[in-house]
Amino acid sequence: MKLMDGDRLLPIRCRRRKFLLGAGFFTGLAVISQWRPVLAQPRFSSYPFSLGVASGDPLPNSVVLWTRLAIDPLNGGGMPPENIIVRWSVAVDKNMTKIVRSGQTLATPELAHSVHVDVRGLEPERWYWYQFRVGKEVSPIGRTRTAPARNSSIPQLNFAFASCQDWQNGYYTAYKHMAEEELDLVVHLGDYIYEYEAQPDKLRQHIGSEIFTLEDYRNRHAQYKTDPNLQAVHSKFPWIVTWDDHEVENNYAGLIPEENQSQKEFVTRRAYAYQAYYEHMPLRRFSLPKGPDMQLYRRFTFGDLAEFNVLDTRQYRTDQPCDDGLKPRCSQALAEEATMTGQKQEQWLFKGLDKSSARWNVIAQQTMFAEYDFDPRPETGLFNVDQWDGYVAARNRILNFLAQRQPSNPVVITGDIHSSWVNDLKVDFQNPDSATVGTEFVGTSISSDFPTEFIAPVKAALSDNPHTKFFDGAYRGYVRCNLTRDRWQSDYRVVSTITDENASISTLASFVVENGQPGAQKI
Repeated sequence: MKLMDGDRLLPIRCRRRKFLLGAGFFTGLAVISQWRPVLAQPRFSSYPFSLGVASGDPLPNSVVLWTRLAIDPLNGGGMPPENIIVRWSVAVDKNMTKIVRSGQTLATPELAHSVHVDVRGLEPERWYWYQFRVGKEVSPIGRTRTAPARNSSIPQLNFAFASCQDWQNGYYTAYKHMAEEELDLVVHLGDYIYEYEAQPDKLRQHIGSEIFTLEDYRNRHAQYKTDPNLQAVHSKFPWIVTWDDHEVENNYAGLIPEENQSQKEFVTRRAYAYQAYYEHMPLRRFSLPKGPDMQLYRRFTFGDLAEFNVLDTRQYRTDQPCDDGLKPRCSQALAEEATMTGQKQEQWLFKGLDKSSARWNVIAQQTMFAEYDFDPRPETGLFNVDQWDGYVAARNRILNFLAQRQPSNPVVITGDIHSSWVNDLKVDFQNPDSATVGTEFVGTSISSDFPTEFIAPVKAALSDNPHTKFFDGAYRGYVRCNLTRDRWQSDYRVVSTITDENASISTLASFVVENGQPGAQKI
């Protein structure tokens, strides 16, 4: 959430961040482990599957299975510097008696003894169970699901999306309830970890200071992965993930840092952060980082019902205009060359939307897409320029594409801002009578705060932003979505508090989009 300069309150920090960008700093992450003994029957001083299991990137015939061996997860993992054989198996029953696929892979020190198994030859639209084994130790049993066959007709799809899970701010009780939902998949829209130093006044503390090194990022991911509620959701459903800023550093833009770091320092830091992110997520081999670069935008199709375009709006973006923050727009915010996605990704998005035969076309991304003027006074304007409001020309290109090419039922799902919103997407946000070309559902955070002092001002500005149909900044949780051929329903699921591990959950509001009728209606 960037109503201010990052996730901290006033004053806004003065930001430097201008320097020349040179050629690539890294030649790439070594993939093949150097020669060393392979341990087939290792012995461990404690349980090696301390970070649980996960699956992700579901396709009709395959899914990625993940785990990481770590006997001392908060101190570098504690594993010996050897390659270790990890065996895996996939079954069609929860007791793992009917094995349909199995094999073995290496967990190497270069990737923190994480493993990413791309299991092929599976049947479409089917639940599977999986497990890992190393030596005499076995992992928990995970459950996953393949996507339906491309162009197959399916009656519905159920998924949830979430973002922004600041460990220090509260418990992941929302995940406890998400694990009890009937879902086909989970989409995570970024801020999986936070990079900040330990804050003793918080409900629970980060270990150590602000993170910069590869071991720092590994330990921070491991700390988050120790949460039992997060582990439960990972083991229950396949995930589709993308990042925002805190996986590296608050409000970074491309290779431009927020803090006063040299080019070399930040490029190195981003490379470490990207590597640790890959090591801890169920991602395919094509996402393996090459130094400070990582392929994360990608597309997933669920029969002829839904297609997800998963964006990366951090790695390729130009610098925030107007020196960032919440302020009137400067000319830079309107510049044609300003970009959230970079030209290549933007064209990839347009091509995918243009060719899609899905009933619902989902754009899964990070910061709020719709315009929002936080100052309701006439003849003034106050905008969050870390959001798409700082990249107006780039947003207009997408809105104009939706208006002209008319892909079926475009829906944007968004995280980042630690609050719940529903927005009609207009060709011209300044004109309430302008055509509505899509819908945006913005989900609140799992645990990260929305400053309470901003709730009243945002509500006061709603009348000046008639395309915004709903706002709530008080509650944390996730959004549950049910898609059928006739309508999309989003339920805003919120917990009563993030300070109680046994907090209850309820539905704060529900909205639907009818097929062929862009814009959301409350039910």
